[in-house]
Formats: sequence, structure tokens, C-alpha cells
Amino acid sequence: MRKTFLFMDTIVNKVDAKGRVSLPSDYRAIVKELSTEIVCYRSLTSPCIEGCAEELLEKIAADMETSLDFFSQTQDDLTNLIFGDARRFSFDSTGRILLSEKLLKHAQITDTAVFVGKGRKFQIWNPENWAKEEKRIRQEIMKNRPSLSMKGGTNR
Repeated sequence: MRKTFLFMDTIVNKVDAKGRVSLPSDYRAIVKELSTEIVCYRSLTSPCIEGCAEELLEKIAADMETSLDFFSQTQDDLTNLIFGDARRFSFDSTGRILLSEKLLKHAQITDTAVFVGKGRKFQIWNPENWAKEEKRIRQEIMKNRPSLSMKGGTNR
């Protein structure tokens, strides 16, 4: 059985003047196990950066090909925004990646970044924006108390 890798935790790291930020060590370990690079792109729904191993983007591409009409506007729009924006990032010997100006501007990140684990992907936020978003999420969850169906049980 294949081992599952999940990006977890919320970690704050400094961003230097050139836009370099250390990828959390747990995240680096996952990326090294799956590939040698991470892929980042501007979130489609939030002022943050989405990051993942390339393997997840391969799965998204396959899912799009089977679930969307190849010539539909929706398929065209999603592939343009995700794959047209995505970029591979290698980390240096100290575990840093150099984020592009486009990504930093979108996420409003200057000197500090918050890495937020989301399972098979992670997000990189401006700390103030993340604090507001986390508060909003917690309020929404407390109000709506969602349920989770555990169909198929757990993998052991």
C-alpha cells in the first residue's frame, strides 16, 4: 500500500527582500519524497498562494479531462487559470524557494508568510489576512456544524 503524505500545521516564516522564504521542513520532506519541486499558483478563490507536489496537478488535469467537456469554456478557463499560472519551484540548500513578484503581490505578502496545511496541498498567506480568514472559517464551522461521511472507513 502506498504511503499517504499530507501537508499539515500552520507555520510562520520570514520572507527576505528578494522574496525567498523557507519551506517548512515537514513540507520539504513530503516534496522530496514525491518529487524534487513544488508547484505554486495564485489561488482562484482567496488572496493566497496555493502549493502542492506536481503529482496533485497531474491528478487535477486527469480529472478535468474526464469530467469537463474538452472544448467547454469552463475547462478552458480553469486550465488557463491553474496551469497557465502554475510554476515549479525548487528549494535551495537551506530549504528556501524564491516566490515570484506576481505571487507575492496576489497574496499581499511582504516580510512574513504563513504556511497553512490543507492535506494534499497547502496555502501561503499574509499573516493578517490568514488571521481574518481563520476567524471567518471558525465562525462558519461553529454556526453550521458540518458533518463528514466516512464512507469506506479509514485506510490502515
